[in-house]
Amino acid sequence: MTPPILFGLTLLFLWEWVVVGFGIPTINLLAPSAIGTALVRYADTLTRDFIWTFLHEALLGWLLGSGAGFLVALVADRIPFLRRGLLPLGNVVSALPIVGIAPIMIWWFTYDWPSKTAVVIAMTFFPMLVNTVAGLASSGALERDLMRSYGASYWSTLTRLRLPAAMPFIFNGLKINSTLAMIGAIVAEYLDGPTIGMGFRINTQAALSQTDIVWAEIAVAMVAGSIFYGIIALIERAVTFWHPSYRRA
Repeated sequence: MTPPILFGLTLLFLWEWVVVGFGIPTINLLAPSAIGTALVRYADTLTRDFIWTFLHEALLGWLLGSGAGFLVALVADRIPFLRRGLLPLGNVVSALPIVGIAPIMIWWFTYDWPSKTAVVIAMTFFPMLVNTVAGLASSGALERDLMRSYGASYWSTLTRLRLPAAMPFIFNGLKINSTLAMIGAIVAEYLDGPTIGMGFRINTQAALSQTDIVWAEIAVAMVAGSIFYGIIALIERAVTFWHPSYRRA
């Protein structure tokens, strides 16, 4: 952990030195010290915005989108026709821009948090589906033949062999979705959000040239997204400790 921390502190120092030393206007770039001051000054507002965006939209959408993608992947694994049809569709939907999805979801699910959650669900569903389907197909042919030789049923093979083998893929989908969830929620709020939330605050305060609170919101989003990703990575390490990437010589 020491090299990443030192590298990050070095970047912050260089950032501060460039902004202060060259006298860059705050409207263009804010120094880390000024962002830290804004974090303290607007702590209450930042906390309310974060709770609204993360709990009402990002986390809920992540849970529903990832859960739905996982369950549909199990069904698609049993129905090859469905699997062959859904995977190309997933590639198409993944290429759709958020600015195109968000207005449609707002028309369907009102202007409040349900539409923002729907955007997150749409963004996280297919990455989870694709990764889970790939993971279920990753178990070796010899292992599957051994399970069949023991007379194991489909569900027994799924729970004892194929799902454990798919765990690295499943957690990869969860980690990808952890970043997509925050991005989707903030962008959806930015386009048309309620009078609260991180995206709404960035939109309105940027229009008023209040760059300090804008940078503070961005800093909170970065830290929250990193912590969210890190928690999932720690759970993955505990669940997939047997994977070769975690083995030590």
